[in-house]
Amino acid sequence: MTNTLVDTDILIHFLRGKRKAKDFLSLLLDESNICCSAIAVAEIAAGMRAAEEERTKALLDQLEVLAVTRDVAEKAGSYKRSIRGHGLELDDCLVAATAFVHRAILATGNGKHYPRKDIKVTVVDTD
Repeated sequence: MTNTLVDTDILIHFLRGKRKAKDFLSLLLDESNICCSAIAVAEIAAGMRAAEEERTKALLDQLEVLAVTRDVAEKAGSYKRSIRGHGLELDDCLVAATAFVHRAILATGNGKHYPRKDIKVTVVDTD
């Protein structure tokens, strides 16, 4: 079974009830192990309102959360070094590195954040 690393934007759209995000994640249930980076958990927690906590926890409990290990951190540093002119943030480099280390397909709503040729990126329209 394939691993699909779902980026923060898709998870947020799902939590906000966006139909396309719900449909995408539903399709993945039968064909993929759905996971996210610990970075996505931090990003979601940073913007979560108190009223959203229970629903958010329920979603995250269903996902495999992949840690930022030394291998992930070193790969992210390599990505950041190699793409300085693109202005990519370190958090995006960490997410991409997590996908690389775990040989996962990275599903995101913004492919421009991940201009890597060594990971497979699926751009999902979730709006």
